Amino acid sequence: MIKPRTPPGIMELLPREQIAFQRMLDVIRRNYERFGFLPVETPVFELSDVLLTKSGGETERQVYFVQSTGALANAASSAEAGSDKSLPEMALRFDLTVPLARYVAEHEHELTFPFRRYQMQRVYRGERAQRGRFREFYQCDVDVIGKDALSIRYDAEVLAVIHAVFSELRIGSFAVQLNNRKLMRGFFEAQDVADPQQQALVLREVDKLDKRGADYVRETLAGPDFGLPAAAVERILAFVEVRSQSHADALAKIDAVLAEAGEGASESLRTGAAELREVLELVKALGVPESAYCLNFSIARGLDYYTGTVYETTLLDHPQIGSICSGGRYEDLASHYTKSRLPGVGISIGLTRLFWQLREAGLIEGIAESSVQAMVALMDEAAMPQSLDIARRLRAGGINTEVQMEPKKIGKQFQYAAKAGIRFVVLAGEDELARGVVAVKDLLREQQFEVARDELASTLQVELEQARAMAR
Repeated sequence: MIKPRTPPGIMELLPREQIAFQRMLDVIRRNYERFGFLPVETPVFELSDVLLTKSGGETERQVYFVQSTGALANAASSAEAGSDKSLPEMALRFDLTVPLARYVAEHEHELTFPFRRYQMQRVYRGERAQRGRFREFYQCDVDVIGKDALSIRYDAEVLAVIHAVFSELRIGSFAVQLNNRKLMRGFFEAQDVADPQQQALVLREVDKLDKRGADYVRETLAGPDFGLPAAAVERILAFVEVRSQSHADALAKIDAVLAEAGEGASESLRTGAAELREVLELVKALGVPESAYCLNFSIARGLDYYTGTVYETTLLDHPQIGSICSGGRYEDLASHYTKSRLPGVGISIGLTRLFWQLREAGLIEGIAESSVQAMVALMDEAAMPQSLDIARRLRAGGINTEVQMEPKKIGKQFQYAAKAGIRFVVLAGEDELARGVVAVKDLLREQQFEVARDELASTLQVELEQARAMAR
């Protein structure tokens, strides 16, 4: 006997947990589509030379390579036979961005630009297995890709998408934190930190502010490895601690950065400030409440990838969870695959990790009511045809229905329905059938009532809609 066990780094759920997870997927998909985004799926594996074009180092060490013994054997046989065909090496995708770049480059002349796509699929990373870190997980991405240029207005729309998704998920108050990489680059240049690699190192240390404290960051930046002047270090620390409290405050803080730079403000700083202002004004016009967004000048995301607006979304009452959605603007999505310039903006929700974190924090129970809404009990063998007919009518009326296929004591049937999370149990004994009615046991309200067979489906629909209204 082989002991059954799940591979490390995998989140495997029981059915009712899976329903809760699936409903989160449904909310995300529904809101992506409300904003006019189209679904795309790409293969779970890509040709490794395509997938790894823009990666290296740590990323490549986390990639799962695909090896098929049979395919390799066939390739070896072909080689022995003198064929020059070789088996292409493949690897599992580690995110959805590189496959998107390949997809857009490959289908460029078949797509309509700006290309608005969403993608919700599993990705794979060979990370060290630990609590809350997964090797297989869902990413839910949405991106707008332009041809040659893409208006900054889409950056505001993407923020509105984030707000719509997390408002409907109802997991607590949240804020989308905004920054702009051009603004950051311009600020660092003014502090004589102009080299992109040096900027990356400085931001890596700044990112330790919350964990190690300002004194540690101050000593590091002023130390021999960086050697920044004390005055520059203080200005950097003051800059990355900027947070806005309202829409007007956000605009004022952008103006303050420009005022401090004065006439010497670089083009990068001015452009970044202008883009941030436009995004903020459009976000307000899109109806996103001021409490749902703010400036955070410490956000950088990937220095080599993002070029303009960057986003991170956090739960206000549970900051320890970290970012629940992130993304930003990039200048050229597919430069390794096409000569066309394809700028874009997008965000990603790592749903597997988010679901796990929310469940650990007690923000969702992780157990949903069953997707089965009603169960037709079987009183005795003679009632089987009638039970199947009742179930058929319920399904035709839009009620997900299960039928007990073997007669059991009614108490055991109630226990089964309760454990399975089924709300309604439909009973049709001889007396009910003779009167053209059925009895319904509502396990949620712990009540029983009778209803005409022809009105059963519509009656249960009303009950379910009332429950949904109360949940909203």
